[in-house]
Amino acid sequence: MHGFILAAVCLTLATPWSAWGALPSADVERRVEALLRRMTVAEKLGQLQQLDGEAEGAARPEHFDLARQGRLGSVLNVRGARRVNELQKAAVEGSRLNIPILFGFDVIHGYRTVFPIPLAEAASFDPAVAQRDAAVAADEASAAGVRWTFAPMVDIARDARWGRIAEGSGEDPYLGSALARARVQGFQGLDYSAPDKVLACAKHWAAYGAAEAGRDYNTTEVSESTLRNVYFPPFRAAVQAGVGTFMSALNDLGGVPSSANPFTLTQVLRKEWGFDGFVVSDYTSVQELIAHGFVADGSEAARKALSAGVDMEMVSRLYGEHGPALFKAKRLSEKVLDEAVRRILRVKFRAGLFERPYADEAREKFLLSSENLRAAREAAGRSMVLLRNKDGVLPLAKDLDVLAVIGPLAEDKAALLGAWTGDGRAQDAVSILDGIRAAVSPKTQVMFARGCEVQGGGSEGIAQALEIARKSRAVILVLGEGPDMSGEASSRSDIGLPGRQLELARRLAALGLPTAVVLVNGRPLALTGLAEATLALLEAWQPGTQGGPAVADVLFGGVNPGGKLPATFPRSVGQEPLYYNHKSTGRPTDETNKYTSKYLDVPSSPLYPFGYGLSYTDFVLSDLSLSAGSIPVDGRLKVSVQVENNGRRAGDEVVQLYIRDLAASVARPVRELKGFQRVSLAPGEARVVEFELGPEELGFYALDGRFQVEPGRFHLFVGDSSVGGLEASFMVLPRGS
Repeated sequence: MHGFILAAVCLTLATPWSAWGALPSADVERRVEALLRRMTVAEKLGQLQQLDGEAEGAARPEHFDLARQGRLGSVLNVRGARRVNELQKAAVEGSRLNIPILFGFDVIHGYRTVFPIPLAEAASFDPAVAQRDAAVAADEASAAGVRWTFAPMVDIARDARWGRIAEGSGEDPYLGSALARARVQGFQGLDYSAPDKVLACAKHWAAYGAAEAGRDYNTTEVSESTLRNVYFPPFRAAVQAGVGTFMSALNDLGGVPSSANPFTLTQVLRKEWGFDGFVVSDYTSVQELIAHGFVADGSEAARKALSAGVDMEMVSRLYGEHGPALFKAKRLSEKVLDEAVRRILRVKFRAGLFERPYADEAREKFLLSSENLRAAREAAGRSMVLLRNKDGVLPLAKDLDVLAVIGPLAEDKAALLGAWTGDGRAQDAVSILDGIRAAVSPKTQVMFARGCEVQGGGSEGIAQALEIARKSRAVILVLGEGPDMSGEASSRSDIGLPGRQLELARRLAALGLPTAVVLVNGRPLALTGLAEATLALLEAWQPGTQGGPAVADVLFGGVNPGGKLPATFPRSVGQEPLYYNHKSTGRPTDETNKYTSKYLDVPSSPLYPFGYGLSYTDFVLSDLSLSAGSIPVDGRLKVSVQVENNGRRAGDEVVQLYIRDLAASVARPVRELKGFQRVSLAPGEARVVEFELGPEELGFYALDGRFQVEPGRFHLFVGDSSVGGLEASFMVLPRGS
């Protein structure tokens, strides 16, 4: 199946822009200007208004009235081809200018077929997986009349307490950029007017993932250097991939709310990066400028947000309510309004809405197809990370006479889907218990007990679990977080296993049986106690509709796990925020010296580092080679290394390249990921993996905001995680040396 995915990706990238009939740029601009000249102020303000529909997908009666008046530019949550067409007809056939509505919906990791959460997809270290998953989601969403998704979320997240870490690609800007490009290409292709594509939206602009204390919606204090080197790169990658829209964030940034921040919205996004799509506010974030204490009233909120560069207002209605008075009082120029409308109309023309405003209702019957389910199962398997496998407990034999499956999440279908599941339904998912039952021999007796609840439980449940475990040859224990414990508004101050799950694991481990723990969760967890008690740990994340079969594939060896951690797993929540690409400080950690940067009660190192993941086979890296010992500042360095499978099973290894700039004009991280390749090798097979480093990889944004490559010595590491690996050094010489 993976070969099919790669072929589909290549086909998408090779399709010419004009294949789907996209309008030439000049024609788009001509039609935008012609339409703009005919619009009244009320109609212009209407294009800036997005309202929400009912949660189950129905439009509200008010929407039809506003559509006929030409005062509704977009809706979110309205979905289902018939419902979409009914509301679209009111706009296209009932309004004066016949401008179509743009229908948006949160299609984050699947529409009806739910794929692994984005953090899990990042663990695949395989952009082709993320691109294919987004393409399937776009196909299903467009069939239901959705033309715009509020994804990908490309926020860098360095604090596992923040619930929305589940929705992004983790802590690293290089990996996050690769996946941002892949997801934009998957959703949009090369032309988002294609019938099976949707318009993408990079969110949340900007630094939303840096919320203080990991508390959602909280304030952020980030230097411009950190913004440009850590938080901005995935957004810039999305722009380079052609993303059509951005979403302004809910947080403030250095005291200026993101939805009224001219530095991010205008200076960086439009002037520096040349973005010509439109920006939509996050849910009521224009109105929330008042709660921020940034403005006194709704009129001032509308003026500042629109002036800063927020083109479309989501749900709150301040633009429409206060716009006419602001223009009349000359407190807001109509040129600002015209530019916002111009951007929105430009995207609508590019999306083909004027030519094909209606959804094809016949397509909707093909949701949740067998092909899509196979893709979801493969993606889940490629996303899982083997954290521990002492004594080779995994993979398990399929023909055990008695197997115990224990844990509060073993039969929980909703937990597999996680947060922001589109139109996915728990009843469509296959539980881990059912996946195991389908995978084992017909002669195997599978016994089940919950043991405890996710956040509670009692002695009777643990006693029952111990009773069936004693009758079994092996135990599979399914633990983690419930479906509402990660995602938006789901920050946690304690990121250990909730409830009595750790007690359950310890009691079972004391029996001495081969025991494997499967983790279902949406964030890195503090697992020190569990790792000490358990022989095998498999991080399955929230794996989606086909989570059960995918977990069984890995547990019984049908799939050899090859995923790697996209975010650091701490020993203790007190280490958060914890990330591999930290600065050295003037007193780097030295556990033998008290007066260095460390803790008194736990090591400073993580339990499991970024990039870490085991396999059922063994890989060896050797023969690290550099094309030169030195290069000029504008030169390129080729790096090669051999990776060999020394084990008895075919498997995947992710070869990772990191650099360290040893003498920059500003302190640089101890390591920075600058290349990775996931390779599949048969037993005994060896392959040479090649990387290339140039100015884009070696440079950084200095304190004055300029991108530069500085002469000096660099250290290079190639390994299977962000710790250890083969090492080499090289020099970057001044230009002309």
